[in-house]
Amino acid sequence: MHELTLAHSPDSDDLVMWWPICGMTYEDGSPVEGELGKPAIDTGGFVFRPMGEDVEVLNRRAIEAGDLDITAISAHTYPHIKDQYQITDCGGSFGEGYGPKVVVRQGDDRFDSGAAGLLGDGIRVAVPGTKTTAFLTLSILLREIDPAKKMDVVVMPFHEIIAAVQRGDVDAGLLIHEAQLTFEEAGLRKIVDLGEWWGEARGGALPLGLNVIKRDLDDRFGAGACAKVAKILSESVEYAVAHEAESREFLKLRGGDRPEWSDDALVKKYLSMYVSGLTRSMGDAGASALGRLLGEGAEAGLCPAPGEIDVI
Repeated sequence: MHELTLAHSPDSDDLVMWWPICGMTYEDGSPVEGELGKPAIDTGGFVFRPMGEDVEVLNRRAIEAGDLDITAISAHTYPHIKDQYQITDCGGSFGEGYGPKVVVRQGDDRFDSGAAGLLGDGIRVAVPGTKTTAFLTLSILLREIDPAKKMDVVVMPFHEIIAAVQRGDVDAGLLIHEAQLTFEEAGLRKIVDLGEWWGEARGGALPLGLNVIKRDLDDRFGAGACAKVAKILSESVEYAVAHEAESREFLKLRGGDRPEWSDDALVKKYLSMYVSGLTRSMGDAGASALGRLLGEGAEAGLCPAPGEIDVI
């Protein structure tokens, strides 16, 4: 048996994709009693050790250490790690007419002009990390508005952004994950949906997150190991999608301080958005969308050139 680290964000779509190969676990990592605590599908001689972490932490770790066998990353991060990691065909997230949102407090008229207000003097914008795709996409949008100005950025964990905007610690916040669906309940309003903007301005889906595996698996475990692991990951995603009720129950089990995961309608809506057909297999359409986004980012000097979009 070969053990592989499988790092994912604490977001619901990442969690549900991998329980079929890891077994259901409690928040502390201990397995659920009985058969549910064991992998639901054949893992091909591999043991997958899940670890949940903020996506920006995973981005930085992939860039600076590159020690995780399998990890979720933001699409923005891929050009920095392309020599060490290969993209898997499954596990990506794409905004198809929707995506990360920039929100402000209700009644704040400094943003009546929309995203242009983010470039105003003294405006502080909370973002979930400068290597996130949300940040890259917002930076591309703002360069179109005024290439001479940059927004004043405050980096913080994604789950703290709504409260920071509410309190007035920052003037605006860039939201990812389930916060995209719950911000109105917090008294905030949207000034731009980046997935919507990208679709209208560039066409097609906005690549957001990717799943990647180390290129050296073949050297460590024998020829064909990368392809074998990628196939097992695809089978896990397919199983999780086919067993929707079990996937939602797993989220409730792992809910902890995420009460929104007990809302079946909200979870169903979010998973339908970010565990889509492109998540199951990005194919040529997803790879092309990724190349388009990263190519534009590179031309603007916002990320390294991606080179070939290498998908397994």
